[in-house]
Amino acid sequence: MRELTITQKILELKKEKNAIILAHYYQEPAIQDIADFVGDSLGLSIEAAKTNADIIVFAGVYFMAETAKILNPAKKVLLPDLNAGCSLADSCPSDAFENFIHLHPNHTVITYVNCSAEVKALSDIICTSANAKKLIESLPKEEPIVFGPDKNLGKYLINETGRELVLWQGACMVHEAFSVDKLKALSKQFPNADIVAHPESETPILEMANYIGSTSGMINYIKNSDCPEFIIATEAGILYQMKKEVPGKLLIPAPAVENNTCACSECPYMKMNTLEKLYRCLRDETPEVNVPEITRKKALIPLRRMLEISA
Repeated sequence: MRELTITQKILELKKEKNAIILAHYYQEPAIQDIADFVGDSLGLSIEAAKTNADIIVFAGVYFMAETAKILNPAKKVLLPDLNAGCSLADSCPSDAFENFIHLHPNHTVITYVNCSAEVKALSDIICTSANAKKLIESLPKEEPIVFGPDKNLGKYLINETGRELVLWQGACMVHEAFSVDKLKALSKQFPNADIVAHPESETPILEMANYIGSTSGMINYIKNSDCPEFIIATEAGILYQMKKEVPGKLLIPAPAVENNTCACSECPYMKMNTLEKLYRCLRDETPEVNVPEITRKKALIPLRRMLEISA
């Protein structure tokens, strides 16, 4: 009898265990192909909130799996590799962030979803890059705001909303890795290409962009644009889904300052997950991600507020 492929084994286990696989755009192509849903942080949060599955396999990074558990306390949430962390989340320790909040009393705390469950529990509203502007503009103009942990996204939002935000000085190593000089040279090489960038990128990169938005926003922009060529300033994993959506367009990854494996910027944490690890975690139902109930209940409040405002 012919042995099943690893993909076939995963599909059988998924059916047998009533499991769902959620994958971020930055995952390797093989994982994206087998996922029930591929999306950005907002899309994944919405899918996690409404799923009827008994098991959620989160092919992403740790804070994303935590978010799924916060929204689904009765479900088992699995992460293929527990070491799949996030440089941005790591840049905002919960104890230091709590002290920062205390230095700014009477401020509404809006926190980017790329943070730990403990930081979410300290927040009033959670946001993603797709809905941050909308959430800020939903608040009275005179309401003072602390925004964290991403300083680059925060600066972008100050410019977009005209609001004064007190910023935590965190950053994503992937989006800070783009080279302005290399991007200028690449733009000269492809003068007809639009530059699309994620708002976690540094200001000089954003100033060169024709479009700034979330990962899903970038895909929609490219789909609806008449431009035939695009330079993409975000994690290179997104190119796989983009090429599926717009097969006739030229997609070029923005160059990183220094990368020994490719000319683009890749997240080493996202790439820790593999198809083999995904299979093993579903087969063995481990490693499992849990959040202490006190933390979960506190973090659920700002997450629900985000989902309500974003609806």
